[in-house]
Amino acid sequence: MEKKGLLSGMKVLDLSRVLAAPYCGMMLADMGADVIKIERPGKGDDARSNFPIVNGESAYYMNLNRNKRGMVLNLKSEAGKEIFRKLVAQSDVVLENYRPGVMDRLGLGYEELKKINPAIIYASVSGFGHYGPYSQRAGYDIIGQAMSGLMSTTGWPDSAPTRTGTAIADVMGGMSCCVGILAAYANRLKTGEGEKVDVALVDSMVSSLEIINIIYLATGKIPQRIGNRYEALYPYDSFQAKDGMLVIGAGNDKLYGLLCDLMEKPELKTDPRFVTNNDRVLHHADLKPIIEEWLKDWTIDDAVDAMLAKGIPAGPINTIDRVTKDPHIAGAREMFVDVDHPKAGRMKVTGNQIKLTNHKIDTFTPAPLLGQHTKEVLMEKLGMTEEEAESVIHSDAVNGAGK
Repeated sequence: MEKKGLLSGMKVLDLSRVLAAPYCGMMLADMGADVIKIERPGKGDDARSNFPIVNGESAYYMNLNRNKRGMVLNLKSEAGKEIFRKLVAQSDVVLENYRPGVMDRLGLGYEELKKINPAIIYASVSGFGHYGPYSQRAGYDIIGQAMSGLMSTTGWPDSAPTRTGTAIADVMGGMSCCVGILAAYANRLKTGEGEKVDVALVDSMVSSLEIINIIYLATGKIPQRIGNRYEALYPYDSFQAKDGMLVIGAGNDKLYGLLCDLMEKPELKTDPRFVTNNDRVLHHADLKPIIEEWLKDWTIDDAVDAMLAKGIPAGPINTIDRVTKDPHIAGAREMFVDVDHPKAGRMKVTGNQIKLTNHKIDTFTPAPLLGQHTKEVLMEKLGMTEEEAESVIHSDAVNGAGK
């Protein structure tokens, strides 16, 4: 099936489950790759039972698996493995997130698959990667957040280490895998060579910690929990206004000066505690109450509007209901889109964050029902007749699941 988009023509076999690797597959599918989601018979992806449920279908699953086709294969059966190998022979990418070694034990690891298709790009997302002393440990988002150091620096000084509000290690792992696949694909177009892409959730989070890593590596100081403040800039923090909290990102001396002028406190520009950014970082505890004293008579919206009018970066701390109604985020940038699902009905899912000028990402098909396209894939990819495909569907290759 030919799709439109920058990745039109790329053929992906997606064996992944739950979040990290499915997020990667979603990104590829959104950009036009033909992503075939291959699930186990009967139950499918574990995420199919994840909250919230809409008309018996998981909205969690539907959000991460839109724009994909779906089939069922029993990879524990020889017949199922043989069908998978035939699909690999004509595919560009295999994506999986099993614990390292599982695919090898099935006889479907990278070393075996590249014998079938030397140009195959084999991409794997796991907790700790395919080598190293922790490689056999199970890895979930919370493990990635904890062991990377992220949780130790998230929260307030007097609070316990805190997990972020979303599964950011899974998302970063999925994005990292997508980047690796695209780099390998670009190289393959030049050289014809395949590649193995090995992404660990923990590695992805460690890479994302930027200033946290560098503070320790450069100074030996162990960063602590500091709330919403940023270690390298100030004022770059959350602040209390009359009716709630807002954020200010005055990330350089010019912006700080504009803020001082707006507050009608020009003397703060020459106060020795605040003259340079480094001064302000060191004396943030003195500067924050001064800004909040000014904000106490301002509503969030009025203060943000006043700062933006002067060119000072600022914004409200939105709840998600406000985000979904925001004229820029939800309106102009289309970060929430409608899909029509055969069981769940019309519902909104998250849009794609990459905005392309000449190949706009504007087609969103619903996530597949379990095995919805099994017959279609067998006929299209392997040249089976309808009768042959039906026979396979009712064999142990598929174990009777699918359509």
